[in-house]
Amino acid sequence: MEESMTHTVFSGIRPTGMLHIGNYLGAIKGMLELQEKYHCIFAVVDYHAITTPYDPKKMQEHIRNAAMDYLAAGLDPKKSLFIVQSHVPEHIELSYLLSTLYPVSRLTQLPTYKEKKAQHPKYVHMGLLYYPILMAADILLYKVDLVPVGIDQEPHLEVAREIARAFNKRFGDTFPEPIRYKTEGEYVPSLLGEGKMSKTVEGSYIALTDSPSMIRQKVMAAVTDSGPVKKHQAMSQPIENLFTFLRLFSSKEVVLRFETQYDEATIRYADLKKQIAEDIIRVLTPFQEKRKYYTEHPDLVEEVLHEGAQKARHIAQKTIQEVKQKMGLL
Repeated sequence: MEESMTHTVFSGIRPTGMLHIGNYLGAIKGMLELQEKYHCIFAVVDYHAITTPYDPKKMQEHIRNAAMDYLAAGLDPKKSLFIVQSHVPEHIELSYLLSTLYPVSRLTQLPTYKEKKAQHPKYVHMGLLYYPILMAADILLYKVDLVPVGIDQEPHLEVAREIARAFNKRFGDTFPEPIRYKTEGEYVPSLLGEGKMSKTVEGSYIALTDSPSMIRQKVMAAVTDSGPVKKHQAMSQPIENLFTFLRLFSSKEVVLRFETQYDEATIRYADLKKQIAEDIIRVLTPFQEKRKYYTEHPDLVEEVLHEGAQKARHIAQKTIQEVKQKMGLL
């Protein structure tokens, strides 16, 4: 893929709670690197957040937390547009216009719709069915061609491509067909010994905003085994997970020291955990200091989001005008 500023990227995050180190290393870090190469729009997608059960009294808090997490992690408003989805009403307007081109039967076949129906059987509604149409509008509104999402979102991205093709065929060339941009993300394991780190599984994650004492407490409680009883013994999954944390946050010299201790069957897991905890704290300290600054300056966050919305609407209104003219509505 040509390294060119002509590419446009869209990435959205649902405001559903505090981010953890898995979110950062597995997704956000790679996404934010794109702002150095391409034209990027990053969004807190609050409309998408209300398609699953949520507490309306906490929504604004979650939106602001997500915004501060992104800014503290390195999002640069001078290089990227940063918006809250609902602050740009053209997302909804375009989604309705595009919905007239797409069959309902196709939406009901998407795996995510089926999964959410099974997960929340009492919360099945048109918004959930409509989710991929709104996602397509999020992308096509800015004529995006690169979308950094996981492979699980590929079916939704295909919906956006199908809608772009349908629109272009009927009304003339208008939208690029967006493709998935694979960022270099790390697999961050759960502290519980198996699976990925998840903010929905208590005890499995370390939040980006956890205090040093909380990080130490969580790491020291991580699952282990009884320890190697002979030299060069194969690692169990929980111990392999601890070494994954060590490789992600510690120096090569430290990793080699503990690998040698494990191979020699002299390792003390308490020492290993203490090292991991202190190195995680060291890595997260700059993020937490920057986030504290934004917490103490909420007006600055509001200003960034306001300016982002104004600039995004300038682009979005041009797209809406073009679409409505081609559809015979202007």
